[in-house]
Amino acid sequence: MSNGTFKLSNQAVGSLMMALQESLLNQMDIVPILKGFELASTEEGLIVKNPPTVRFSDDSVITTEDLENLAT
Repeated sequence: MSNGTFKLSNQAVGSLMMALQESLLNQMDIVPILKGFELASTEEGLIVKNPPTVRFSDDSVITTEDLENLAT
């Protein structure tokens, strides 16, 4: 990583997949989640300091505000 390039860690890839899952399950835009990601560089690659969570048992309607708050 000394050449200024960064790779995603397994944790960051998992965070992206969780964001995609939440977006697809609720048919909502993924952009607010991704824009809220706080990234940090580690020896393993970039990590997401505030990974999203996916709700499975809650049947309430997901709003854009909910999605924006997933990554904050």
